[in-house]
Amino acid sequence: MTTARTLTTLALVSALTALAVAGCATGATPIGPAGPPVPMGMGTGGSAYHYAPLTCSAPGDLPGHTVTVLLGDMGMTRMMTDTAPLGTHMMLRATPVTVPAGTVSLAAENMGWRTHELVVLPLAAGASAGQRIPSADGKVDEAGSLGEASASCAAGAGAGITAATVGWTTLTLAPGRYELVCNLANHYADGMHQELDVTAG
Repeated sequence: MTTARTLTTLALVSALTALAVAGCATGATPIGPAGPPVPMGMGTGGSAYHYAPLTCSAPGDLPGHTVTVLLGDMGMTRMMTDTAPLGTHMMLRATPVTVPAGTVSLAAENMGWRTHELVVLPLAAGASAGQRIPSADGKVDEAGSLGEASASCAAGAGAGITAATVGWTTLTLAPGRYELVCNLANHYADGMHQELDVTAG
């Protein structure tokens, strides 16, 4: 009787452990203190991100074509202000990813829990987004940068776009391929990069 009960208990513990591991692997447990989950495919590894609700917005009359750039991170809270560790799931998603040459405004919405920024870098011929090699400080070379949005609820450069705020910038972009990046320590290596294509038409 005792052996049968022990075996049943062990089987139950094993089943519960398997369910817990499966839930963690699929992102079934909500992460972050607020906000709806991002649809599948917006996160990495099939997991959902949970947004920090925005407290400000970019002006509605930004000049030129507007690109909205969503900045986010997974498993973060407002209490996390230290350097992001390597392997943390973060994202940078632009909409649209193709715009005509000329005046382009980028509105970076930080719906994550850490501070982020948006830097616009040219992409060399044959290069792809995500191929830059960060240096020892966890940042990539910003040589040739065309501009950035790194101020909270304001335009241009600043101390960073804090959680639940928006920063924006307006640039004149020639036809070509560009890389949008967050260049705070380890953020690029953690997935915050995307190609933006600027067409001649």
